[in-house]
Amino acid sequence: MLQWLAVHFAHVTLAAHWVALLAGSGIFGAAFLLSWSAEVAQMDIPQALALAFLALIAVLPEYSVDIYFAWQAGKDASYTAFATANMTGANRLLIGVGWASVVLAFWLKTRRPAIVIDRDHGVELFYLLLATAYSFVPAFTATLSVWDAVILLSIFVCYAVAAARAHVIEPELEGPAELIATLPAGRRRLVTAFLFALAGITIVVAAEPFAESLLESGRTIGIEEFVLVQWLAPLASESPEFIVAILFALRGNAGAAMGTLISSKVNQWTLLIGMLPVAFGVSGGQFSHPMHLDARQAEEIFLTAAQSLFAVVVLADFRFSLLEGAAFFILFATQMFLTGLEFRYYFSFLYLALAAGLVLFRPVVRQSLWALVRRAPIARAVRSR
Repeated sequence: MLQWLAVHFAHVTLAAHWVALLAGSGIFGAAFLLSWSAEVAQMDIPQALALAFLALIAVLPEYSVDIYFAWQAGKDASYTAFATANMTGANRLLIGVGWASVVLAFWLKTRRPAIVIDRDHGVELFYLLLATAYSFVPAFTATLSVWDAVILLSIFVCYAVAAARAHVIEPELEGPAELIATLPAGRRRLVTAFLFALAGITIVVAAEPFAESLLESGRTIGIEEFVLVQWLAPLASESPEFIVAILFALRGNAGAAMGTLISSKVNQWTLLIGMLPVAFGVSGGQFSHPMHLDARQAEEIFLTAAQSLFAVVVLADFRFSLLEGAAFFILFATQMFLTGLEFRYYFSFLYLALAAGLVLFRPVVRQSLWALVRRAPIARAVRSR
């Protein structure tokens, strides 16, 4: 972070690719500091507030770039493509690489072919299923409106409240977070606040240069800007989370690692998407006008929603195997090379067919999905009436 802050405030002029590298590494470093600081902050704020706070902090680096694109789209419609590209890329990367990496690391460490996930994470899975079901709506309407934002943000709020009631655990601190936690209370809070502020300043001053330099670099070297924004930008903000989750898996705590990544998926599929039309509306000054998506953007959202549905079905039995992780990675990796219109539909319907096949031909998956819905907070509230 410090190298980017020095370059930025010294007003050093650099080529676009160097700005992308330095600003991206600044966001990368800020994501680590936010993670450590948020873990320590759990010692000083109520559990319910801590969970909602951590949910927001976990995706703040990703938001910084995507919200910038959505804000610019309110003034220039061409930026709408980049907002949806970054959002869909981040979501597919999280499952296709993040989840697959955790189960691979766990297998390398223990030689066990599957991760058992705590059933408390059924809260996350239910709200991910709910958000996924709704995410097909903007894919078919080819718009992201303020009403989509209201629904998705409402799902996120319900999720945060339900998670606060379901998970009452003390934070398990390791590494830098554990070191900060050993400080006296006053000094610990001061250090935590300083790290938050430093990371926040870095993200604020890096988001626009990083986003714009990516676009300029793509034009200069002949790589499609959409592709760079979809895959390279999320790597800067998602990698620290992947690394931390992989380290947990290598220590044998893969269940906690998967729980963290599932929670991040819920956050991205509700809060991140929901904020895009809000930023678009505030920037443009007209909330009544939705973000209009072209055919490619709608297809990308449809493909991402299909992958998300397959992911929920796979995790319904609270196990995630090495074979399932390999399937997610292979399907994700092949999309990098088969980018044509027809292939986006092929992959989308393949995800949906696989999900349907698991539900139809594996009774345990079908029963687990039904139990997941029956145990959900909304379902319990309806039955109690």
